[in-house]
Amino acid sequence: MRKFGMIPILLLLLLMAACSGNASGSQEYPTNNIEIVAPASPGGGWDLTARSLENVLSGQDLVENNINVVNKPGGGGEVGWQYLKSKDSHSLAVNSSLVLTNNLLGQSKLTYEDFTPIATLATEWQALAVPADSEFNTATEFLEATKADPGSIKIGVGPGLGNDDHLSLVQAASEFGINPSELNFLVYEGGGDVVTALLGGHVNAVTTSLSEVKDQHLAGKLKILAVSSEKPVKGIEDVPTWKEAGVDMVFPHWRGLMGPPDMTDEEIAYWDDKLSKMVETEAWQEVLNNNDWEGFYKNSEETEAFLKEQHDLYQKLVKDSGLVN
Repeated sequence: MRKFGMIPILLLLLLMAACSGNASGSQEYPTNNIEIVAPASPGGGWDLTARSLENVLSGQDLVENNINVVNKPGGGGEVGWQYLKSKDSHSLAVNSSLVLTNNLLGQSKLTYEDFTPIATLATEWQALAVPADSEFNTATEFLEATKADPGSIKIGVGPGLGNDDHLSLVQAASEFGINPSELNFLVYEGGGDVVTALLGGHVNAVTTSLSEVKDQHLAGKLKILAVSSEKPVKGIEDVPTWKEAGVDMVFPHWRGLMGPPDMTDEEIAYWDDKLSKMVETEAWQEVLNNNDWEGFYKNSEETEAFLKEQHDLYQKLVKDSGLVN
């Protein structure tokens, strides 16, 4: 009787062990190396974000597993994000508003909803700048002249219409009562080319990332009329925000992190924990300061809501711009 009585007990112990193993298994993530996809060539914002994540997460011993940055350039993020979509939860990718606008402009079938939101990490701000000797001394003067004769004001932007540089001014114009589709944009290869065109007198103004014009403004080679931040930017407190200039808008040029589809709650919680700790480190603050970025951290739940909000805004701006019907 004793011999047969032991069998149920052994079965119970085996069952308990199996359950325990499954419970602990969900906590073992990550089990492999972590891959952070920079959907662009080395250099530039996406690559710098990916490598900064690698350096800080590893250097601060927040993630024990090896972290590797993989560059997958092409299609304004399309190649890297298609690659991510086919991977498991050990691969993450840096993103930005292009994950929204590529789809809205009909350049990609991918949408932000195809991925798992992980975090929003940092932002740059957009700037409207003019030559140092420009007749425009305020953003209001610029907008009033543009409203009176939109075609006469040449505005440099790069590397293409539909990006944040372009759409930030689209929003400012729209808020001011200007039809954004009437603005006279001249498209250049990138931010550096845009500033060169401004300094060379080829355009009347440029809309670009603040980092592209901040040093030139401080050197007195051009004037920044407005920045898209919520509050004045450290180091150039004399430059008004768009809100201070009378235009009710804040426009972040954000970068974040997303994962492949169908990540588990436990996997998402892992990154919420690690990244919330990372953004509080001195090492991350140094990354922000060195690159003229501003902390803009949002966890996975906040990022999901933020992406929906941004999608709705960009949908309106793309339509207002005249790029789509």
